[in-house]
Amino acid sequence: MPEDKLLATISSPDDLKKLTLPELDRLAAEIRNKMIGDVAKTGGHLAPSLGVVELTIALHYVFDSPHDPIVWDVGHQCYVHKMLTGRADSFDTIRQYQGLSGFPKHKESEHDIVDTGHSSTSISFAVGLAEAMKRTGQTGKAIAVIGDGAIAAGLAYEALNHAGHLKSNVLVVLNDNEMSISPSVGAFASYLARVRLDPRYRRAEEGFETDVKRIPRIGEKVYELGKHVKSSIKQMVVPSMIFEELGFTYVGPIDGHNIDLVAKNLRLAKGINTPVLLHVITKKGKGYAPAEENPNRFHGTGSFDVVTGLPVAKKDAPPAYTKVFGDALVEMADADDKIAAITAAMPSGTGLDRFASEFPDRFFDVGIAEQHAVAFASALALGGLKPVVAIYSTFLQRAYDQVIHDVCLQGQSVVLAVDRAGLVGEDGPTHHGVFDLSYLRAVPGLTVMAPKDEAELRDMIYTALRMAGPVAVRYPRRDGLGVDIKPAPKELPIGQAETLREGEDVALIAIGTMVDAAVRSAELLATHEVSATVINARFAKPLDTRVIIAAANKHKMIVTLEENSVNGGFGEGVLSVLAEHDIERDTLVLGLPDGFIEHGPIPKLLDLNGLSPEKIAASVIARLDRQKHRPGSAAILKNIRNAIKSGINGSNDKDTPRRSARR
Repeated sequence: MPEDKLLATISSPDDLKKLTLPELDRLAAEIRNKMIGDVAKTGGHLAPSLGVVELTIALHYVFDSPHDPIVWDVGHQCYVHKMLTGRADSFDTIRQYQGLSGFPKHKESEHDIVDTGHSSTSISFAVGLAEAMKRTGQTGKAIAVIGDGAIAAGLAYEALNHAGHLKSNVLVVLNDNEMSISPSVGAFASYLARVRLDPRYRRAEEGFETDVKRIPRIGEKVYELGKHVKSSIKQMVVPSMIFEELGFTYVGPIDGHNIDLVAKNLRLAKGINTPVLLHVITKKGKGYAPAEENPNRFHGTGSFDVVTGLPVAKKDAPPAYTKVFGDALVEMADADDKIAAITAAMPSGTGLDRFASEFPDRFFDVGIAEQHAVAFASALALGGLKPVVAIYSTFLQRAYDQVIHDVCLQGQSVVLAVDRAGLVGEDGPTHHGVFDLSYLRAVPGLTVMAPKDEAELRDMIYTALRMAGPVAVRYPRRDGLGVDIKPAPKELPIGQAETLREGEDVALIAIGTMVDAAVRSAELLATHEVSATVINARFAKPLDTRVIIAAANKHKMIVTLEENSVNGGFGEGVLSVLAEHDIERDTLVLGLPDGFIEHGPIPKLLDLNGLSPEKIAASVIARLDRQKHRPGSAAILKNIRNAIKSGINGSNDKDTPRRSARR
């Protein structure tokens, strides 16, 4: 068979089982070449998937997916799995609009057991699947593949503990590459290093294997049966064998790039019907020198030159919001030694790497532990510091209880820097930050801001650090607008909007990224003889009630704009103000729909969901046209208001805030 044709013969995992071990090694090389070539064009999570090529081949070689369900934690490392499960021909569409998702996606393939994208959930899924199979009479082993960073999170511990208690038929494959997105931190990472490197264990293990295998005729069998002796050796020389204390049979550590060795150990695990943890050592970026040398940059990369590994040059662009945030925080921390920064395993992704370098004694990377990050920040504030917690919007969801209970209920002066708010593009629904305005607006005592541009972001961070009480500042994953940033930031008046453009017909009240879209929409509307006011709300909470009421009294129609779900978001807040003040005005709430948005370029997704300037202008004109032919709008609004007051959409208790209806 030609050297480069093996991958073309793989349409399902069953095809792997027909190959010899040398052919599997050749297949691994083909997969690496294809992955590097395709991801160089599309961008994606290259280094994690390069690190699990042999491991993935061995898993599908030994087990029978989906009969043996494989759950990929987070999903950054699923590219090889996709190629081996019938998607090699379409792999060049990875992360492209209407192409393959960059994460496991059940609607793509029966082999993608569950949609993943957030860390540390795989063991919980595996335990649940194992118990469901047992109770429905199904055979098979549930498998979780999890990294050394993700297994240190609390959710993974909870699942390990439960699996041991249930004696579940699960296999946890610990993919230990000594690096998650950033180097793993914490006591658990140190523990894994001791397991990997302890020379007493490794010498004892190697000596045991060599001596036993020398026994004539029966050496190999005795060695396979003598795992309990190996276990005893590990217990003596490796501190706190935590996995076995939790009820797991621990196997490893082994070389995760040796297909034969991994497959042999997987077969052993397959024959054990109680929890097993297989510890494999891999190298992130394996097989591509630039990714091996800089796995952090190639964890999630844009397009790049395959020969040099350098990013494809792009036109000069304004600094990204994340960089503006990071630079501003360094500048402010230089002037105030009480400012501290916290991240949950994302110092580079959140722009805090410079802060970490310049103020190491005030920088805290807590690992993949968003809940702890927020509670820890509250305690720092209680002790007199000014903590800033930088977490992606979609990951802050995991710490919602801490935001409510540990920060806002306590009234602590914690700044939540909510990065990646709004649509994030090619990473898709698991990473779109489209719910934070909704879930943060509901929390008492929390001030919520969103900047219209990068200069205003700097002002908002400065303002937040000077406030008493909790503050959240949300900003997007994209470049700024290219506005001038003044040398000295200014303090913004809390809860005050600003009017950017005066008009007579329509008031466009926008927040965050939608302010620029509103300005451009107003320009388009002017060409259709529609005069529009543009208001930068700046604050989702508290809302500028005075400006909203004045706009409603002046204009024929109010339009709210947000890059957030319309359910419970900024627009519904504006509707509540109008309802509370008994104001009848036609109101158009524009935002993201009640659903999960697929992956694709951000401008494309905004347009598809009616939030491009052109689509916004078209929606306004269509509503104005409807107004001219709709005599009953005032009566409709009155009915909605009466429904709210009668408790259909809220409570009859006058002391309970009422939920407004959309008009």
